[in-house]
Amino acid sequence: IETRVRAAEIVGKDIVSEETGRKLGVVENVEFVAESGEMLNIIVTEPTRYLKELGPKVDEEGRILIPFTAVKSIGDFVIVSESELV
Repeated sequence: IETRVRAAEIVGKDIVSEETGRKLGVVENVEFVAESGEMLNIIVTEPTRYLKELGPKVDEEGRILIPFTAVKSIGDFVIVSESELV
C-alpha cells in the first residue's frame, strides 16, 4: 500500500471486501493523527447490511469505522480485509 495517500483522494470511493468482493460502503472521511498524519480509521457512509453484520467498530456518534490497518489497496476502490475489521 502506498505510504503517502491523501485523504481527499479516497473520500467518496467504494469500499470493497478483499475476501468476497462485496461492497461494504463508501468512504465518508478519514480520521488521522494531526501531528504525524498517520491514518487511523476510515469513516463509512452508506454502510451495506453485509458490513453491519460483520460487527465493525463504531464511534461515539454511531458511525462505522474501518481501521486503516485493514486497508489492503487503494485504486478505483478501497480494498479492505474483512478479517481485520473487528
